[in-house]
Amino acid sequence: MDAMYAKGNGGQLSFDGTYVTIHRKGFIARATVGKGEKRLHVSQISAVQWKPAGWVTSGFIQLTVPGGNERRSAFGSQNHDASKDENSVLFTRDQAPAFEEIRTALDAAIARQHAPAPAVAPAPGGSLADELTKLGQLVQQGLMTQDEYTQAKARLLG
Repeated sequence: MDAMYAKGNGGQLSFDGTYVTIHRKGFIARATVGKGEKRLHVSQISAVQWKPAGWVTSGFIQLTVPGGNERRSAFGSQNHDASKDENSVLFTRDQAPAFEEIRTALDAAIARQHAPAPAVAPAPGGSLADELTKLGQLVQQGLMTQDEYTQAKARLLG
């Protein structure tokens, strides 16, 4: 997967298939949550909150991490609260398509992280080495994550 990048108001978001990185620089970043970079592995993200941009108002993408201090915003203050949240990036209507592309890819990656590992049992007459080779091929083809491979390998080795 090629890295995806979206520039918003006061922050940029990138996703390489494994890590989401929120980049902040400039005056707006300093005035809200601070300059810098935050990098999250996809396994650390439990949900993605999305508010579409309107004609006059900004939209936002907000990443939920377990143990985070998440709260429901009062009516009319969602954007204000999101602008001060280190796991959120605001965007305009023109910037929304790039963020939506990242959101779709991120949702799929989160779903893969939470999918049960496929049950693997040695085929009759197949050797343990053959089964481990098959698992390795599944990882190379992108049909199995490294974590799923590790779990399946552990089951095969007993």
